[in-house]
Amino acid sequence: MHATFLGVSTILLSDGETSLMTDGFFSRPPLLRSVFRPLRPDGAAVDRALTRTRTDRLAAVLVAHSHYDHAMDSPTVAKRTGAELVGSPSTRHIAEGYGFAMDRFRTIQVRTPLRYGAFEVTALPAEHSPRAKFPGTIDHAVHPPASIGEYAQGDCFSFHFAHPDGRVLVHASANFVPGALDGYDADTVYLGIGTLGKQSDRFRRDYWDALVTRTGARRVIPIHWDNFWKPLDRPLTPLPRFADNVRRSVRFLTERGLAAGVDVQLPVAWERVDPLA
Repeated sequence: MHATFLGVSTILLSDGETSLMTDGFFSRPPLLRSVFRPLRPDGAAVDRALTRTRTDRLAAVLVAHSHYDHAMDSPTVAKRTGAELVGSPSTRHIAEGYGFAMDRFRTIQVRTPLRYGAFEVTALPAEHSPRAKFPGTIDHAVHPPASIGEYAQGDCFSFHFAHPDGRVLVHASANFVPGALDGYDADTVYLGIGTLGKQSDRFRRDYWDALVTRTGARRVIPIHWDNFWKPLDRPLTPLPRFADNVRRSVRFLTERGLAAGVDVQLPVAWERVDPLA
């Protein structure tokens, strides 16, 4: 198995036979445009990313929740790669508005494993980070261009990938549902840390215990820390201070990892790695 981090919570996992992607998001419109202008997927940015990663075929694109930085490009990525699109009823409404072939959409049933080649993928209940913008569900088809608010949150999920090589958990949002991961051990956790730096010390400790200690993970790879208002073809930079305190989050994870004997590695965009090595 190898993995490629592509910003925010977009992870490409492949074993050479089967390839899967979480939250395909490549458009990354600038902040002011995101806030003040309707948005549509940037097809050229999607194509550049798929070309750079040599991805012409995906078995599935799995959407953790329906905010624009997770779901806006996902139907386009699935169209380009012939993938099944997997997500909540809210994500289904986005796909519907994009003219996605609905026979290739799969509505998530939590704790029901899906088989793609040698991968067994299970969606588990998750919670968005506290005080999220644009809560609620999407109850109508979303036709781009659409405002940022039309990409409401919907249901949230973690994705557990079981493979003969090992087990990987992709957890996009810095919050948790107590007990949701019980029985789902992981060797490596791709750990969402967006706004974690704004939370209390107690919250950060509880988050680590729920996602790392209870899963038995020996490696943590922080995700959703980069400034997604900047293009992916530039070096990634942390979210600005008005949005988060990424330095505080990374310091916490590093100290916690050293104390617990857990390897904490900040990922490099576009770099193909063995997440289990």
